Amino acid sequence: MFEGFAGVWTALFPLAEVGAAPRALSLAGERLVAFRQPRGEVAVLLDRCPHRGAALSLGRVTGQGRIECPFHGWQFDAQGRNCHVPLNPEARTSRLSAIALATRVIGEMVWVYTGAPSPSLPEPVVAEGLRAPGLARTCLQRNWNVHWTRAMENMLDSPHLPFVHRRTIGKSLARDMTAQSRLDVSWEPTEWGGRTKAVLDGRDGGAFLEFYRPNVMALHLPLPGRHLRIHALVIPAEAGRTRLVICQSRDFLRSRLLDPLFSWMNSRIADEDRAVVESMGSDEVPAARAQASVATDRATLQFRKYYFEALRGSSWQPQHGCDPLGTGRPVAEDLADRTA
Repeated sequence: MFEGFAGVWTALFPLAEVGAAPRALSLAGERLVAFRQPRGEVAVLLDRCPHRGAALSLGRVTGQGRIECPFHGWQFDAQGRNCHVPLNPEARTSRLSAIALATRVIGEMVWVYTGAPSPSLPEPVVAEGLRAPGLARTCLQRNWNVHWTRAMENMLDSPHLPFVHRRTIGKSLARDMTAQSRLDVSWEPTEWGGRTKAVLDGRDGGAFLEFYRPNVMALHLPLPGRHLRIHALVIPAEAGRTRLVICQSRDFLRSRLLDPLFSWMNSRIADEDRAVVESMGSDEVPAARAQASVATDRATLQFRKYYFEALRGSSWQPQHGCDPLGTGRPVAEDLADRTA
């Protein structure tokens, strides 16, 4: 499971998207289902009943906060435990569990861990703008037909700003650069990823980017005395498709009446990138040596290094029981023997 994206915390979607009905979505090629608990908590399971593989997202959420399979009515709680098997009072439900993911709600986002849940699991490291109280946050989503690594690399790439974004966030760079200009790109490793800054001709405008492993970019925009960030959460969905969440955080102009304006501004920036990034193809970024690179590629080369060393080839193989008769054997095998 989660091939090439295992063992990491990732944002999944904005909390507001989880209502009374189950919410189906994909993450790194796996179908997931999210549903609310009676007190508002969110649970996330693999969207597959362990009985016959039906999509749990087609079922309903009971008054006890359990998700019920639409095929035979099996019910599972937030930890994936089987709580009821209709018409089988002797079934050992403890051995008929679904697969649950460790889940957190931080800020206005639902986060999951793509590996085994554990009491000792480290908490996700989340950018300040996505978690700090008292901030207004405006989020929008886009689906890009591209491998997530290409979208993530784009978010860390400063040299494209005066070309792709010459009418928006790259306007000042496009205005100030000349044919002889030099862009110095720095990279500072951090415990959560890295920080990169691009300086044109020795003039530091104050903006910089932070990378939060595995798939978050935080753009710090210089506004004296104010907090203004634009975050890109680059979420792998299926092969060749990425779910991009753009979330702006600010400590001014907090009225929700202004959300449509900020959404329009952020969508304009994201849409400027899309055609260019999708033109690169739907496969993963290649190894650094497979393409020509220059000094201004420092930040994106650091991302490629991280991806190839830490994520590529990773996977999670969950273990769970499925033996209602207590034999220690898979139920299908045991029942077949009994009826032979």
